[in-house]
Amino acid sequence: MIRTVESEQHVSAPVLAAYSYCEAVTGQQARNFAYGIRLLPTPKRRAMSALYAFSRRVDDIGDGTLAPDVKAARLEDTRALLARVREGGVDEDDTDPVAVALSHTAAYFPVPLGGLDELIDGVLMDVRGETYETWDDLKVYCRCVAGAIGRLSLGVFGTEPGARGAERAPEYADTLGLALQLTNILRDVREDAAGGRTYLPADDLAKFGCSAGFNGRTPPEGSDFAGLVHFEVRRARTLFAEGYRLLPMLDRRSGACVAAMAGIYRRLLDRIEREPEAVLRGRVSLPGREKAYVAVRGLSGLDARHVSRRTVRRRT
Repeated sequence: MIRTVESEQHVSAPVLAAYSYCEAVTGQQARNFAYGIRLLPTPKRRAMSALYAFSRRVDDIGDGTLAPDVKAARLEDTRALLARVREGGVDEDDTDPVAVALSHTAAYFPVPLGGLDELIDGVLMDVRGETYETWDDLKVYCRCVAGAIGRLSLGVFGTEPGARGAERAPEYADTLGLALQLTNILRDVREDAAGGRTYLPADDLAKFGCSAGFNGRTPPEGSDFAGLVHFEVRRARTLFAEGYRLLPMLDRRSGACVAAMAGIYRRLLDRIEREPEAVLRGRVSLPGREKAYVAVRGLSGLDARHVSRRTVRRRT
């Protein structure tokens, strides 16, 4: 069982201000993520915002316009800041609100901060312009930039006392992160191509005649782009199915948070599956009312109960 903290002692004004900054960053830049974490009790919501704000800083360095060597240096500076957090070297009156909030989170929740080192490693792969020959290669990247975030989040959520199979909770959290990241890759295939990045495995691209890349609003001539998308969608659905086994291990509100975030991405996957070429014309997204519906469904526990019943059937 992974224990966590449901209530805090008094939180000082500087720490509250640091958390408020992180929550503002989350609300402005992570609409899908924010829909999920608003379902959490205050201590967990603040902690998740701190994790997001630090992760956002790392991603922004990788996505920025600086030269690769400057990006790499900035990322190593961020790693040094993370080491200060890990060693308890950040004071409440530090001028960096993200570091203050993350330090407080690490003191109250058993978050595996090494996951943020993995995130930095993954963004360094982007900076180096790495490409991926096979799905096994891409999984290494996805585990760094998304699976690690799943495991960090689990440190905040915790698992319920007596939850069956809770020793596998980090594995399921990691797998759910992979599912979300593969969905992101499909959604952003045109945007990534415009930035000179290719994430889908080269052997998959070759199999479906898409090795020429995605630099226009239509698929490469003679390719089976729909076949490629449907192939990757099936892979993502398999990952979601495995990762959703985490839900029954979480308390109601943590499970609702995970179900809301994952549910939004699953619906994005549905849209991409129905109209594969839409990802070449622009970013596929869900309207706010549909996200709100997914959040309510998560809070109701429908997804967790469905997974529990399915798991029981598999065992019997």
